[in-house]
Amino acid sequence: MNVRRRRISGIAVTAATALGLGTLSACSSDSSAAGNTDKFDVVASFYPMEYLAEQIGGDHVNVTTLTEPGQEPHDLELSAKQTARMGEADAVLYLKSLQPAVDEAIAQSDVKTKIDAATLTKLEDHGDVEHDHGGEEHADEHAEEEHSEGGEHALDPHVWLDPVKYAEIAQGVAKAFEKADPDHAADYRKNAEALAKKLGDLDTAYKDGLKNTATKVFFTNHAAFGYLAERYGLTQEAINGLDPESEPSPARIKELQQEAEADGVTTVFYETLVSDKTAKTLAKDAGLKTDVLDPLEGITDKSKGEDYVGVMQSNLKALETALGAK
Repeated sequence: MNVRRRRISGIAVTAATALGLGTLSACSSDSSAAGNTDKFDVVASFYPMEYLAEQIGGDHVNVTTLTEPGQEPHDLELSAKQTARMGEADAVLYLKSLQPAVDEAIAQSDVKTKIDAATLTKLEDHGDVEHDHGGEEHADEHAEEEHSEGGEHALDPHVWLDPVKYAEIAQGVAKAFEKADPDHAADYRKNAEALAKKLGDLDTAYKDGLKNTATKVFFTNHAAFGYLAERYGLTQEAINGLDPESEPSPARIKELQQEAEADGVTTVFYETLVSDKTAKTLAKDAGLKTDVLDPLEGITDKSKGEDYVGVMQSNLKALETALGAK
């Protein structure tokens, strides 16, 4: 993942948000199928949006995704075919600022219903996280956007990792579906209520599971968990300024060793879509364990769960173990 990681302070973790996702089975990953069915055709930008569309739309929607399973979403570049087919869809569901190529294509598309998940909940500025989406050109554009908006940092887009915020987004998506496809509005409301219950149960499980732990600090090689950390009173500590494949500097290793000892940290987390080399290097040198904490940007056969809820439950177990839940 091309994300510049800045260490998130062990003392000050700013406010946060999140989102949850589910099954992939009924979705086609071939966006060329969009607009060619009798159903309400929805193009989703990546898995969290795909899951929402499918859970809320049920039998009435045909969902296609722009990001293939296992593909790193931040780096996505669209084909001319994908961009053209997007215009044939009834709706497009995306999270603005996560995928610049998608944002640009949607801005130029004449699709009638454009649903930006970022407008359906409150995104937060986590300050320490800076994104380099696919190279210097995108980074420069992003910096200009931030400057023009008067902000020092970009808003953190990883909102789907907080079940409460994700439920807020789901509610907004359901309303957009009801407006765009009123014939099936009652079913969209019903499906959204069922999804809200799933996410509420997940939130309760996290609150109960992480309420009493030996430590509140966890290490990760990707600063994607700010919203989750804020929601459940944890502190995310991201490896400083490194690509997933690069190794931590000796100075950073020493710093993290000291922090691990001071805060009772036992585990360095890595994720399924990028290399585990950084996490394992740090863990070896600092005498820590490694485990997976999945940012749920995509589902593959390596995912510890078949859908959003399954992977989030797996993440909870990993956190409980690493943090010493009592």
